[in-house]
Amino acid sequence: MARLKTLANRVATQADRVGIAPPATWRAGKTTANQRGYNYAWQKARLVHLAAHPLCVYCDRAGLVVAASVVDHIAAHNGDQTLFWDRANWQSLCKPCHDGVKQREEAAGRAI
Repeated sequence: MARLKTLANRVATQADRVGIAPPATWRAGKTTANQRGYNYAWQKARLVHLAAHPLCVYCDRAGLVVAASVVDHIAAHNGDQTLFWDRANWQSLCKPCHDGVKQREEAAGRAI
C-alpha cells in the first residue's frame, strides 16, 4: 500500500502588523499598584480616611446613603507624591461611582 503524501501548507501566516506602543504616561514601567505608591502606608491611610468619611460623596449628592469602599484622588496626582498624600485631595466613593461616573468624568476632562 502506498503512503499518502502530506500537502504543503499553502496559506502563509501574516506577520503582526500591530506593534505595541510604549507607555507615554507617568505609569511607564510601573506595573504594580505598589510601584505606583499604593503600598502599606497607603492602605493604612485609606482605612483611616474611610473610617472618618464612610459614605460615598457622589451618592450623598444624589440623596442616597451608600457606604464608600474606595478612596479617590479628586485631582489626578500623576505620580506627584505631594498631591498623592494631600488628604484634601481625597474623597470617599463607592465602587460603582468610582468605576463609572468618576472614570467618565476623568475621560471627558471634567473631573471635580
